[in-house]
Amino acid sequence: MPEGDVVLRTARRLDQVFRDRPLVRAELRWGTLIGSDLVGRTTIEVVPRGKHVLHRLDSGLTIHSHLKMEGSWRIQPADRVVPERDTIRAVLGTDRWTALGSRLGMLDLVRTDEESALVGHLGPDVLGPDWDVAWAVRHLRDGHLGSAHDRIAAALLDQRNVAGIGTLWASESLWAERINPWTPMDALTDDQLTAILDRAQRLMQHASATSRPTTHIHGRSGHPCPRCRRPLRVALAGPAERERTIFYCPQCQGGLAPGDDGRTQPPLGHTRRPPARGGERRAGRR
Repeated sequence: MPEGDVVLRTARRLDQVFRDRPLVRAELRWGTLIGSDLVGRTTIEVVPRGKHVLHRLDSGLTIHSHLKMEGSWRIQPADRVVPERDTIRAVLGTDRWTALGSRLGMLDLVRTDEESALVGHLGPDVLGPDWDVAWAVRHLRDGHLGSAHDRIAAALLDQRNVAGIGTLWASESLWAERINPWTPMDALTDDQLTAILDRAQRLMQHASATSRPTTHIHGRSGHPCPRCRRPLRVALAGPAERERTIFYCPQCQGGLAPGDDGRTQPPLGHTRRPPARGGERRAGRR
């Protein structure tokens, strides 16, 4: 799922294209939104909120989208043909550019003064202009919800606690600070929580500015840790209905995850071949 840095870059690009320009094309291809009359409305701004994109119009309406797992907004010149694909769920255009919203996980049209119905539940935005780490630490500590969210990784991933952090930056930040992802919140000091959030913000700011995330362990289970050279591992964090994968180093981060038996994990995506029968070697490419 795209994380806060990707959403920030997306919103910035859409803002550059649409701000102060009227829509000459506006197709929301989603349920009851089909047929919405937005042509002629001028964009005030396009802003991110956590993992959400808010496209505000001068009519007092906001086009809200969430990329979820596979969504994207792609910009193309206005004179280029829009592909006929079911996956394109929104088409917005000015006289110069057209934005295609593909595989969007959420698409809504709401009054701008009622945006809170969609994003009001979110915690402090790591990349937001009003970010205050001391406030975020208090919100994170007070916001975790009992046993299902009492571990730091799960708490970071819950957007109600802090908005914008996903599995990539949770894994990277906790590894960088040498914090076990399954450490109970009550076992961490405010200084440790501050360091984790500061690290996440710096990493995400760099990624949003360069479009090249600097990662060390995400997606690299079975590979050697860049720090200690022991094998990295992957395990699940969060409540059963919303478990997410977290990458970590048991050596650098204080031990195995709950339920991790320590057995060798092959690199992610690698499929083990069953041994040949009778000791015979298998033919073909190796």
